[in-house]
Amino acid sequence: MKYATFYDVSFFSEFDIYLFKEGTHTKLYEHLGAHPYVRNGQEGVYFAVWAPSAKGVSLIADFNNFNNQTHPLKMRQDGSGIWEVFVSDVSVEALYKYYIDSDNVQVNKEKADPFAFFAEVAPKSASKVWDLNVFSWDDATWMKKRKKQNSHKAPVSIYEIHLGSWRRKVEDDNRFLNYVEAANELAHYIKDLGFTHVELLPITEYPFEGSWGYQVTGYFAPTARYGTPEQFKEFVNIMHNHDIGVILDWVPSHFVTDGHGLITFDGTCLYEHQDPRKGYHPEWGSAIFNYDRNEVRAFLVSSAMFWLDKYHLDGIRVDAVASMLYLDYAREDGEWLPNEDGGNINKGAVEFLRHLNTSAYAQYKDIMMFAEESTNYPMVSGAVSDGGLGFGYKWNMGWMHDTLKYMKNDPIHRQHHHKNLTFSFVYMYNENYVLPLSHDEVVHMKGSLINKMPGEYQKKFANLRALYSLMYAHPGKKLLFMGGEFAQFAEWNFSQSLDWHLLQNQNHSGVQKLIQTLNTLYKNEPALYKNDVESNGFEWIDENDYRANVIAFIRKGNTKEKQLIIVCNFSDKAHIGYMLGVPKRGEYKEIFNSEDEAFGGSGSLNGGVLKTTPKSYHGRKNMISLNLPPLSVLYLQKTL
Repeated sequence: MKYATFYDVSFFSEFDIYLFKEGTHTKLYEHLGAHPYVRNGQEGVYFAVWAPSAKGVSLIADFNNFNNQTHPLKMRQDGSGIWEVFVSDVSVEALYKYYIDSDNVQVNKEKADPFAFFAEVAPKSASKVWDLNVFSWDDATWMKKRKKQNSHKAPVSIYEIHLGSWRRKVEDDNRFLNYVEAANELAHYIKDLGFTHVELLPITEYPFEGSWGYQVTGYFAPTARYGTPEQFKEFVNIMHNHDIGVILDWVPSHFVTDGHGLITFDGTCLYEHQDPRKGYHPEWGSAIFNYDRNEVRAFLVSSAMFWLDKYHLDGIRVDAVASMLYLDYAREDGEWLPNEDGGNINKGAVEFLRHLNTSAYAQYKDIMMFAEESTNYPMVSGAVSDGGLGFGYKWNMGWMHDTLKYMKNDPIHRQHHHKNLTFSFVYMYNENYVLPLSHDEVVHMKGSLINKMPGEYQKKFANLRALYSLMYAHPGKKLLFMGGEFAQFAEWNFSQSLDWHLLQNQNHSGVQKLIQTLNTLYKNEPALYKNDVESNGFEWIDENDYRANVIAFIRKGNTKEKQLIIVCNFSDKAHIGYMLGVPKRGEYKEIFNSEDEAFGGSGSLNGGVLKTTPKSYHGRKNMISLNLPPLSVLYLQKTL
C-alpha cells in the first residue's frame, strides 16, 4: 500500500535520548525532522517531532490531502516526548505539517516542523521534505586554510548585508536575487573592495519580510525567498572560492509568535516560558526561549551546529545577547522575575551560551563566534574555563555609540566631547572586539551614516571619510553595513535595492575608493591587524589635544614589522606645521590621507619625506612637522 505507516524505524539510540534529555545533544538535526530513508528496500521518509504534552500527533501532508486521521505518529516509551513514524513512498519536496492534538483549544494545532530543512515561500508555511546530501562542495582549499583566515591574528573586515535589498532585479518586477545570482555578483564586489568576510542578516526561515529575518520559524532551513538549500550551499561555495568567509546572523534570543511556529507547540509553552514575565519580549512582541529547559538548549545548540556542519559557515553572530543575559531586559520593576538568588541574570541563558560556544569551538576550531552584547557583562569573549561566555568576539557597541556621538557634533564643539572620542581606547583590550557600523545604525529614523555627519555637503563626506579611517586604525576587527561603503544618503529600506546610481557621483565613488584603500592597507600592514586583540598593538602619542580636536597614536604588529603612526584631525580647521613626537629618528612617509583627491578630498597631502628633528616633543626625543588638513586622518610609516 502506498504511503503506509511503520513504527519500527528510529534514528535515536538510547545514548541520543540520554543526551537529548540532558540538554547536551548537539546534532538533533540528524534525528528529529524529516529524513529520506530506505526501510527493507522500500523508500520513504522517517519523521520525528518532540511534543511531550500532546494527546496525539499526526502528519498532514500533500500525500494524504492534509487529512489528520491517516498518518499518526507514535510516542516513544522512554519519557523523551518524541513521536516517530516511517511513511513509505514519500518523496523529496513533499509538503507536510504536524497536527498536534492537545487539550488546549486556543492554539493552532497545525505546526511547521521545527527541524525542517526547507519550507514553502512565505506567506505559505508548510515544511518540505528535503535531502541535504545531494550537493558536492568545491571549497576544500578554503576549508583547509580558513583557520588562518579566521584567526585573531588575521585581518577581519566584514561586509554586512541583507540579501533581499542589497541588489534587486529592478527590470524584473524588482525581484530578489536568488542565492546563486547574489553570490556571483556579491563575491566579485566584495573581493574588489577588499572585505574578507560577508555577514548575512538572518536567512533562517521567517514569515514576515519586515522583520528582516529576526522573527524566525525555521531554525534549520534557509529562507525559500532566495532559493533552495542547494542554492544557499552554492552561495557559500562561491564565496569560499573567492576567499571570502561567510558569517550568519543567528537569533536564539526570541522567536516569532505566528501560530504555525514554535509558540505553544504541543498545546503547552514548550519552547518558551509560560510566565510572560520571562516568556514574552515586550519590545519585540515575540516569545523568549526557555533556556532552563534542557531540550530547548539542545535544540538551539543543534541549530548553530547545523549551519556550521551542513553549510560550511565560518562564523555565527549571536543576536541580542544582552536580552538573553538579563531577566529585566527592557522591563520595568515588577515586570520581571528574579533568579533564585534574587538577581537579574538569566542563569539558563548563561549555561546555554557557554554550551553553545564550547560545542562550536570543540568541533570547529577554525570558526568564529560573535556576540552582539551591549552591556558591561564581564568576559563575554573570555574562556568558559575562566568563567567567561566563550565567544571569540564581542561587538564593541560602546565604541560605536561614543564615536558616532562625537562625530555628530559640529567640529567647533567637539573639544567639549573629547572623551567620547578617546574613551574606547581605555577598554579596547578588555574583550576581543569587533567595531561595528551595522544595519541598526541606519534605520528607524536614525539616519544614514553620511547624514549623521555635521556640516554642509562636502564636510559631511570629509567627516565620514575621517570616521572610516579612524575605524580601520582603531584596534578591533571591522564591520560595515552595505551602503555605507559609498555613503548612501537614504536610510536602509529592506524592500528596495541600495541606491547604486549614487556611484556616478565623485563624492560617493570617492568614499567607495577610500574603503577599498583602507581594506587593502588593513590587509597589507600587519600593524593594523596582528594585535587587534592584544594590548601590545597600540601606544598613544597624544590623546589630550582636545583644543585642536587631534589625537595621535601608534599601531604595532610583531617586533620586526613596520609600525604605523595615525594622526586624526577632527577639527574643520587645518593645522599647518603640526608638531608630532615620533618613536624613532629618521624619515617618515605619509602612506594614507583621507583627504586624497582620489577619495573626493581636497588633495592637501604631505608629499615627500618627513624628516625628524632632534627635539623633544610628546615625551619623545624626536619630532616631525606636518600639515593636517581639516577633517582628516593620516597614516605615516617610517621609511629610513
